[in-house]
This record gives sequence, C-alpha cells and structure tokens, in this order.
Amino acid sequence: MATTLEHRLDALVHEIREIKKELILDKVTRLTVTRARMDAWKSLRKKVSAQWDHVSVLDEIRQQREKSW
Repeated sequence: MATTLEHRLDALVHEIREIKKELILDKVTRLTVTRARMDAWKSLRKKVSAQWDHVSVLDEIRQQREKSW
C-alpha cells in the first residue's frame, strides 16, 4: 500500500514539474515575441526619426490644424 501511494506521489510530483517546465517555456516564448515586437517598433521609430525634418512636435501639430483642405 505504501509503495502504491509513493508511486502516485512520485507521478504527481513528476507531472507538476512538467507543468512548471511548460509554463516557463511559454513565458519565455511570450517574452521573445514581445521583444521582437518592441525591436520592430524601435526600428520603425528610427526610420521615422531619420526622415523627420526637425520641426518641433508643437509646430507640426499647429501646421496640421491650420491646413485648409
């Protein structure tokens, strides 16, 4: 009887460890995807900044508001 309980307990501990590994791997995967998205936005930001004509943000907004269509 004791060995059966020990085997069940060992099986449960093993399953818990496997679930924990899966959770950690899932978290790492999500972090990798998030990091890739952040890098893409940073790259886009650099491209836009390189093409910016050095007009201040306030002046740009003011110009957009004053436009007559």
